[in-house]
Amino acid sequence: MNRPRIRVSIPVFRECDPSIIYGVFDTLWAAGRQWEHVPGGSADGLFEPRLLAVDTQPLQLITGVHIVPQDTIAGTPSTDIVFVPNVIIGAGQSPRDLDRDLIDWIRRMNQGGAQIYAACGGAIVLAEAALLDGHEATTHFTYAPIFDQYYPKVRLRIERILVQTGPDQSLYCAGGASSWQDLALLLIAKHGGTQEAIRMSKLFLYQWHRDGQLPFVSMIQNVRHGDAVILECQNWIARNYERQSIIAELVQRSGLPKRSFDRRFRAATGYSPLAYVQTLRIEEAKQILETSDATASDIAHQVGYEDEASFRRLFRRMTGMTPSTYRRTLRPPKALLAPFTSPL
Repeated sequence: MNRPRIRVSIPVFRECDPSIIYGVFDTLWAAGRQWEHVPGGSADGLFEPRLLAVDTQPLQLITGVHIVPQDTIAGTPSTDIVFVPNVIIGAGQSPRDLDRDLIDWIRRMNQGGAQIYAACGGAIVLAEAALLDGHEATTHFTYAPIFDQYYPKVRLRIERILVQTGPDQSLYCAGGASSWQDLALLLIAKHGGTQEAIRMSKLFLYQWHRDGQLPFVSMIQNVRHGDAVILECQNWIARNYERQSIIAELVQRSGLPKRSFDRRFRAATGYSPLAYVQTLRIEEAKQILETSDATASDIAHQVGYEDEASFRRLFRRMTGMTPSTYRRTLRPPKALLAPFTSPL
C-alpha cells in the first residue's frame, strides 16, 4: 500500500516573488513521480504541495504578478512541512509590515510539530516569528543589515548555503536566490532518499551550491552612518585602495588618534579599517577576474598586494575559492562573450 503524500504548505506573502514559489511547487510536485525516460518514481509522487494565504482571493505579489492561493490558513489547522519562499524587503520597507496572520500561523505549525524550510528572505519571516532567537540562520547576504537592525539575537552565518537550526533542529534556512534548489533537494533526500534527490537534480539540472555564498557575497558599504570624518575616509579609500601604507595614511587624514579612529570606523561601517580595505580590494579583484584575462600576479599588484601568495591566501579566505576557480565559476562561457556575427 502506498504511503500518503507529505503535505507541504507554501505560505504566500505579498512581498514574495513568484519564481521561488512556483519553482518549489513544481519541484516538490515532481519529486517521486514517474517520468518518461527517467527511471524510478510512482504515479502519485512524494509530496502534496499547496499554496495558501489568509484567503483564496487572487493576491498581487511585489512583482505585479497575481497568484491564486489554493488553501487558507483557517482551513489548514495542521501540515507536515511549511516551505517559506523569499520575501523582498526593499529600501523604506520594514519586515514589521509582513502579514502577521501568516506569521502567527507559521509559528503555530512549528509548535505543532511541522518542520519549517525557509528560502532566501524567508528567514526574515522566521525571525519575525521569533523562531530564530538565539540560533544560527542564513539568508541572502544583502539582508545582513536587516538582521543587524531588527534581529540582533540571531547568529547569522551569511557564508552558509544551508543551516539546520532551532531548539529542536526543525528549522532549515537556505541562502540567496537559487539556493532554494538546495533546500528542495534536501527535503527530497530526507523523505525520498538520496537517489530520488539525485534523480530530481538530473531532471531539473539542479546543482548543489557546495562552495556556499562566499563567492557571491558583495561588499555592503554603510554610507548612511552620519559620521562625516569616516565618510570622507571611505571616499578616499575607494580612490586609493591600492596604496601600500593606506591605514597609516587614513589615520593621518582623519586627524584622530589611532585608537579613536579604529573605534569610530568600526562603529560607522561595521568593519575594522584593515578589514574594510581588504574587502574592497578583493571586490575589485573579483571584478577584474570576471571581466579580463589578467593573471593573478597582475591582479594582486593592481589591487595593492606586492606578494601574490598573500593575495591568493586572502582571496581564498574571503571567497572560499582560488582566483582561477572564481573566474571559471563566475565568468560566462567564452562562446557567450564572443561578438555576435550574423550567418548571412
